[in-house]
Amino acid sequence: MSKLGVGVVGVGEMGKRHAENLRRLVPQAQLIAVADADAARAKQVAAELEIEHSYSSLDAMLERKDIRCIVIATPDKFHADAVRAAAAAGKDILCEKPLALNSEDARSALKTVEKAGVRLQVGFMRRYDPAYAAAKKRIEAGEIGEPVIFKSIGRDKDAPPIGYYKSRLNGMLFFASSIHDFDLARWLMQDEVSEVHAYKTVAIRPELEQCGDIVAGVVNLKFQKGAIGNVESYAQCIYGYDVRTEIIGSNGSILVGGLRQTSATFLRADVGSYDVADHFLTRFADAYLAEVRDFVDNMLNERDPRVTGTDGLRAVEIAVAAQTSCLNSVACAVHKSV
Repeated sequence: MSKLGVGVVGVGEMGKRHAENLRRLVPQAQLIAVADADAARAKQVAAELEIEHSYSSLDAMLERKDIRCIVIATPDKFHADAVRAAAAAGKDILCEKPLALNSEDARSALKTVEKAGVRLQVGFMRRYDPAYAAAKKRIEAGEIGEPVIFKSIGRDKDAPPIGYYKSRLNGMLFFASSIHDFDLARWLMQDEVSEVHAYKTVAIRPELEQCGDIVAGVVNLKFQKGAIGNVESYAQCIYGYDVRTEIIGSNGSILVGGLRQTSATFLRADVGSYDVADHFLTRFADAYLAEVRDFVDNMLNERDPRVTGTDGLRAVEIAVAAQTSCLNSVACAVHKSV
């Protein structure tokens, strides 16, 4: 079987990890080229990975006939446009979350993908994490009975610099972080979210109000079959990268993630963080690798991706409802596209 020719666009922190995995740890793939708006960065990453080709734009890379698939890891703002461009060029796609920063762009991207007859996977890598995958299997096996409550925590360690927010290149916290939990909610509860009520704070960084973002958010969920849920997201908890999820059912509960099992745990920047992951690329290293391996295998064998464009659209729709809810202090229905 021939190798799958792949190009990666956007080789910042996330894109570089994808490129490294493809180059070194996925034998079925051949990393042909990387592209980045920062041409020097693209050239440097290409040199580090010992590949010949780097580009300063996606369009230039898309002209290559030996590239069959594109991995999109640009800033959030450019995801939908990159999906449309790659699809129009006849390339299969793995796009980092979020698929878009609004429902209209997400739907437009999916229409282009459908029209072009290509395949699109959205990068919800937590589905590939061994612990989350095991939880999913046990829920499907009925071990906790009927899911009743979904609870998820996502806390990033370090405060992003103000320039990150002022650039407006990435979505607000609900799109940049909580969207992983929104996807988990649909996937693990085996149900669609019908309504959200979101709360926000900029208490420790009031300047973020001017940037249209928040430090932390809490989103209450209602599911179509009657279950409820809660998602907490925090951009700068300082003590570590902390992701935990619990699904409580009629006959039991499954908890994914956790800290040291003592009656009380004190966490601060200078103590207590030795058993907490320090970064998302550390916590989910295996998941990112499993994700791209699965994508490559499915593309080579002409199979549909495990995480679809529709999954990406549904998560965007929940994030949009959460954004609307917190800005207007009301509960919002989740408007789903057919």
